[in-house]
Amino acid sequence: MTIALITGTSSGIGLHAAIGLARSGLDVVATVRDASRASALRAAASEAGVTLDIRSLEVTDATAARALIEALGPVDILVNNAGRGAVGTLEQLTDADLQDQLETNYLSVARLTRLVLPGMRERGRGRIVTVTSVGGAVGQPFADAYCAAKFAVEGLMQSLAPVVAPFGVDVSIVEPAAVASSFTDSVHRAAPGPYADLQQAYLDRTSTAFASAQSAEDAARTVVEAATTSAPRFRWQTSEAAVRFASLSLADLDGSRVLGVTQTWVRSDA
Repeated sequence: MTIALITGTSSGIGLHAAIGLARSGLDVVATVRDASRASALRAAASEAGVTLDIRSLEVTDATAARALIEALGPVDILVNNAGRGAVGTLEQLTDADLQDQLETNYLSVARLTRLVLPGMRERGRGRIVTVTSVGGAVGQPFADAYCAAKFAVEGLMQSLAPVVAPFGVDVSIVEPAAVASSFTDSVHRAAPGPYADLQQAYLDRTSTAFASAQSAEDAARTVVEAATTSAPRFRWQTSEAAVRFASLSLADLDGSRVLGVTQTWVRSDA
């Protein structure tokens, strides 16, 4: 039995990735923040003819995360998918806004990953996949807090990857660009104030991008591939649009060049 735990599955990429992982023959534990909002997930599982173990989890609740991992036992694949956006430039953002983004998009991922790592390391196998964003590679106007948290989680995972690789644990990140989902419904929007015109221009541009966005089902296929492939790599983009966008900052699109260097830093024979 291979257990895959995926967070943030009530809709969007997480919902379709949970279904895809189950279709791959994995025993999928799919978490949602609010169990009363899992009807779409249950309906999708029924339509696909797969079984999911649906659990409630507020990812920012460290005690609940620990209790879940202790209840589940060994987790073979962890997919950190839960996330939340925010619109606002730094002067508009409170400390609470910044902390909220760090808690949801960075610290919760770090905590959950830390909880599953001992078991993976001891068993000599495991895979950790974190859904980040092209906003983890390219800073964007009025996405200050969101991009900062996504940059942070990408840095965490890229730093972790060469250290756990010798123990048979593969670490990957998946970078979607605009995806048609309900993700934008939960985006926190700061009051525009003196930035009203600039912020509106950004929102207009974003609306255009989401009008032609990749489907969540299509993006989820990359997440499933990253979690199940026999040839894992560190960095994945979910579409050609994501490749083009990430390449504004990255020349090392699949992550092999950076890891090729940093892996030598932890080899005793280097």
